[in-house]
Amino acid sequence: MTVTPSIDAARLIEEQLAQASPDLLRELLTSFINTLMSAEADAVCGAAYGTSSPERTNRRNGYRGRDFDTRTGTLELEIPKLRAGTYFPEWLLERRKRAERALTSVVATCYLLGVSTRRMDKLVQSLGITTLSKSQVSEMAKDLDAHVEQFRSRRLDDAGPFTFVEADALVLKVREGGRVVPVHALVATGVDADGHRQILGVQVTTSEDGAGWLGFFRDLTARGLTGVRLVTSDAHSGLVAAIAATLPGAAWQRCRTHYAANLMATTPKSSWPWVKALLHSVYDQPDTDAVHAQFDRIVDALASKLPTVAEHLETERPDILAFTSFPKEIWRQIWSNNPNERLNREIRRRTDVAGIFPDRASIIRLVGAVLAEQHDEWAEARRYLGLDVLARSHTTTTTEEATDQPILQALTVLGQDVGDTTRRLLT
Repeated sequence: MTVTPSIDAARLIEEQLAQASPDLLRELLTSFINTLMSAEADAVCGAAYGTSSPERTNRRNGYRGRDFDTRTGTLELEIPKLRAGTYFPEWLLERRKRAERALTSVVATCYLLGVSTRRMDKLVQSLGITTLSKSQVSEMAKDLDAHVEQFRSRRLDDAGPFTFVEADALVLKVREGGRVVPVHALVATGVDADGHRQILGVQVTTSEDGAGWLGFFRDLTARGLTGVRLVTSDAHSGLVAAIAATLPGAAWQRCRTHYAANLMATTPKSSWPWVKALLHSVYDQPDTDAVHAQFDRIVDALASKLPTVAEHLETERPDILAFTSFPKEIWRQIWSNNPNERLNREIRRRTDVAGIFPDRASIIRLVGAVLAEQHDEWAEARRYLGLDVLARSHTTTTTEEATDQPILQALTVLGQDVGDTTRRLLT
């Protein structure tokens, strides 16, 4: 009488393999691959190993070792050698740099996530890989360069106009000339014609001065940045002059968060809580007229008690209230640089792991890859600003343009008068 087995052998083996240690899995996989290579070598020789046959055309001549990197770890394979000719398992291995090419995507992804070359060797060892030199890691990470460069140099005119632009800078450390020096990564974002946010560009400069910002914005305009109505940023040195030189007609909104920190530095410590409350009340007003009226009341109230603070507010008034020229429903999106600050924190999360960069190209590689990733996420997200409010914002007359119009009209009239006088004298 035949007894029906009570154990499913296939299922038992599957469960044991699922619970097996990496060492057991590596041993099983190594034995399986070595057996396949031995069978293929027997086929090449015309007879099985260790047997005599009139059909034999070649003979074995030992083995040569070869490491093969897999997700279970590094396997020590034994590739059969032949007395005449050579045997190589093309179906499994490539003849050169198989491990490097197989791990390129993994290493590039880890580099993108902020894993430095100093820690990469520990990472690959935890994955079961025996060794990976820092030079190999750097070479693999350079695969990102082509993608980042294409992203940084893409044309912008197809997605424009960019009505609103935000600019900011991050300080990073890099080794140059045997010293660790600070450099500045300039980053700009904008809202395209479809209402989505885009990363416009990134550049690394030696210092955050007018020359750096001017070169940065010239590159953006050369790539097709047009239609800018407002640029929001902190009061970076030379930034306002660079905007005026490269983006005619664009107003500048000084970030309300950064300005509050600047105003606090000029305010007595004991007075700052109520001065801060007064400043915040400006942004709580329902419309443009109410904002300016409240600002006037604050300046008048501070003129006698804190004249320095009142003067500071009055001087910066056009810049911190530039947002009032645009529709009320988007004030929160344009009156501060907070959206870019969140982006900067994400960049910092990646760059802090690397610490000190070996060169500027590595900064561009990592920061550019992070920005390209964020750019793709924004493209798939919902609109940042509606199309209707964008259309109304693009036709809005800013304070600077309203101030310039009477001057231009006066110059036009003056030019006509001079022309009439000249014609009368000639006749």
